[in-house]
Amino acid sequence: MNAAARFEARGVTRAFRGGAGVHGIDLDVAAGEIHALVGLNGAGKTTLMLLLLGMLRPDSGTVRVRGVDLSRADAATWAGVGHLVEHPLAYAELTGRANLEIAARLHGVERRRIAAAVDRAIDEFDLVRYAGVRASRLSLGNRQRVGIAGALLHEPEAIVLDEPTNGLDPAGVIVLRESLLRRAAAGAGILVSSHHLDEVARVADRITVVNDGRIIGSLDPAGFDLERAFFALVHGDDERRRAAA
Repeated sequence: MNAAARFEARGVTRAFRGGAGVHGIDLDVAAGEIHALVGLNGAGKTTLMLLLLGMLRPDSGTVRVRGVDLSRADAATWAGVGHLVEHPLAYAELTGRANLEIAARLHGVERRRIAAAVDRAIDEFDLVRYAGVRASRLSLGNRQRVGIAGALLHEPEAIVLDEPTNGLDPAGVIVLRESLLRRAAAGAGILVSSHHLDEVARVADRITVVNDGRIIGSLDPAGFDLERAFFALVHGDDERRRAAA
């Protein structure tokens, strides 16, 4: 295994009733890399992300986070990880600022540094107007901004974001893009899933395609007509599996 990788999965399998899940996945996210994961709904992207974050345990295979086997990962290991998977962390009755303060504490930011970290996150994600507004009154896009800010305010070096552009307006997408590029340039390894291939291509160093719980190929971020290439890969895989069955 590569000790420099921020995340590594080797032969990872997690099966659910009916055959869903992921099957024999090998994946790594290197320091300084934005690695995109794309696939249709139900392809296994979120399951894989949960496995990398220790929120699910694999039936077989191994996962390493920041060079540490998942079974031995401790609070210090997880302090360098940031994630947003499925839903942003935003307590409805708390303000944007209060939500970010809680996120800072959960990520182990020193008490004396919390206010500064929260202020930086509010500025970076353009949340000044919403810092004093309860999350229940925010739009989906602004709740998403709060969730992303909370996932990144402790400057993690290993990041997992599941559909982070969900609900974001064009300005929010640009803010997120710049944030991810800055963090990758500073050495963070970032795994991001998205249905928006054009947006992924703007930031990704690698694009991995998942179908039916398996990695079936990759796309060139600089390639022409990514959507056509993506659907050709998926269709070809579906045809091969039907023929094998």
